[in-house]
Amino acid sequence: MSIRSSFSRLAAGFAAPALAALVPILGSCAESATQVPPPVADESAAAATTQEVAVLAGGCFWGVQAVFQHVKGVTQAVSGYAGGSGSTAQYETVSSGRTGHAESVKVTFDPHEISYGRILQIYFSVVHDPTQLNRQGPDSGTQYRSDIFAMDDGQKRVAQRYIEQLNHAGVFHGPIVTRVDSYTGFYPAEAYHQDFATLHPDYPYIVFNDAPKVENLKRLFPAQYRTAPALVGGEHAAR
Repeated sequence: MSIRSSFSRLAAGFAAPALAALVPILGSCAESATQVPPPVADESAAAATTQEVAVLAGGCFWGVQAVFQHVKGVTQAVSGYAGGSGSTAQYETVSSGRTGHAESVKVTFDPHEISYGRILQIYFSVVHDPTQLNRQGPDSGTQYRSDIFAMDDGQKRVAQRYIEQLNHAGVFHGPIVTRVDSYTGFYPAEAYHQDFATLHPDYPYIVFNDAPKVENLKRLFPAQYRTAPALVGGEHAAR
């Protein structure tokens, strides 16, 4: 049984007032935000196409997806698996931690509206804690690792230089453990994982772990935040 299902079954036994009382106790599950500077090196918008893709892993994909669905310039954010083979890209198998996969999100964006570097700035600031090795919040295992799957050499250079920049600046309490791997494939997760935070806003795991990330996005990146999310299972409200 996954941490998420165990946590949700535990919380399901409490009435709403009791859940509210648990927030101070379980609040440590929610990742805190860290304002990080923008990357010194970024891709050139002049040379960009009309659409670009970033594949990012940073803990449970529900929260990663939720954040990027609220980012202006993002046209789609799909939860899925990256780092392993297609034959093992199923939730129960990936949850074993032995497939090489990480729960990931494929972020499709307009590079003329938001740059790859800005995507990474949001990723490091509010999506997750990049100093945690093979875990995020209440979830542990290699499938919850911090990993950037670079689509090409340009993305890899930007990501590697940005990690060096942030480590040198000492903005985190420890060294960044985020991996930068070459993209080898992305496999969308099961339908019930898509748009999960939007469809289940009262789900205890979302309340305690992921809703605060979206609020941190709104607070730290007001110019990049949009209210209507770009949903996988519905119309992409890009405003």
